[in-house]
Amino acid sequence: MENNLFLDAAFSKQTERPPVWMMRQAGRFMPQYWEIKNKYSFLEMCKTPEIAADVTMLPVDLLGIDAAILFSDILVTGEAMGGDLSFTQGVGPKFANPVRTEADIDALATDCLDKLQYVADAIKVIQQRLNGSIPLIGFAGAPFTVMSYLVEGGSSKDFKLTKLLIHNRPDLAHKLLAKIAKVTIDYLNLQIEAGVNALQLFDSWALALSWNDYQEFSHQYNTQIIAGLNRTNIPVISFCKGSSVFAPIMAEAKPDVVSIDWNADLLNIKKALPAGIAVQGNLDPHILYADQPVIKAQIHKLFERMRGENGFIFNLGHGIMPDIPFDNVKYAIEVVKAFKY
Repeated sequence: MENNLFLDAAFSKQTERPPVWMMRQAGRFMPQYWEIKNKYSFLEMCKTPEIAADVTMLPVDLLGIDAAILFSDILVTGEAMGGDLSFTQGVGPKFANPVRTEADIDALATDCLDKLQYVADAIKVIQQRLNGSIPLIGFAGAPFTVMSYLVEGGSSKDFKLTKLLIHNRPDLAHKLLAKIAKVTIDYLNLQIEAGVNALQLFDSWALALSWNDYQEFSHQYNTQIIAGLNRTNIPVISFCKGSSVFAPIMAEAKPDVVSIDWNADLLNIKKALPAGIAVQGNLDPHILYADQPVIKAQIHKLFERMRGENGFIFNLGHGIMPDIPFDNVKYAIEVVKAFKY
C-alpha cells in the first residue's frame, strides 16, 4: 500500500504526522454528493456497488484523505435481519415494524448474510478504484445502537422505549442484542473477506447509557464482536458518543484504536489507556464552521498536545455536519497534511 500512515498509527507505530480521515467524510457537505443523491434514494446508493463506490471515492479524489471509509449505513444489519427500513429526507431512518415483543425478536433472522452481499460487492469495486493507494475502512453499528433504532422505530432523543426494555425485560434485551451481535460478527467478517483494510464499530448512542448499563448492554457485546473477527493486520477502531467517559471500558474489549469524542483531553485519555492502544479524534466538528485561521490554530493546538505520542489518528469527535463549508473541510485536511513532527 502506498500510504501506510493510517495503518501504522492504528497499530501505534511512529508516523511523521498524524493521518487524517473524517467521519461522514463522503456526505452531505459536498455538492458532488448531492449530484448523486438527487438521482437515487439513500438505500439505492448503499445497495448499488458502483454508486456506493462513487460516493466512497469523493473524499479520496476531492479531499486527499489518508483513509477511505465504505459508503453504507449502520442500520443495514437491522434491515437484513427483517427490519422494514426507510430513509426520509429531514426525518432520518425509520423501521416501519419496530421490535417491541418477544415474538418480534424471535421473528428476526440471524442467517441473513446473503442480504448483505451488496456490501461485499461494493468493497471489491472500491478496492479496484483505490488500487492500493490508501486503506479502506469497513464498519458496522454496535448492537446497542442498532437495537435502539429497532426498538424505537427510528431516531430518538430520550431512548425511552429502549431503556424500558433493558430495565423491565433485560432478558429480552439480551436476546435481541445477542442476535444483533451474531449478525454483526458475520457481517464484519464478510467485509474482511471482501478486502477491507480496517474496521470501525460505531456505538453512536452509547451515551444514552449509565456506566453500569453500558457494561451490561453494550460493552460485553462489543467485546464478543471484536473477539469474533477473522483478522490479521486489520485494526479495529471502537467509537461511541460518550467515549470520553467509557474509554477505559472500551479498551477492555481489545480494539486497536479508541475513537474519542470532543469532550475530553485526548492526551489524558491516551495516557490512561493500556500501552499499544491508539486514539482517534477528537476535534469538535463545530470548529470547522469557524474562520480558517481558527481551524488551523485549533488543529495545531491538538497536535502540539499529542506531540511525541505514537498511535494518534486525527479525526473529528463525531461526524461532519451537512452545512459545514466544503472549503473549510478541505483546508483542515491541508493543515493536517502540511504538519510535520
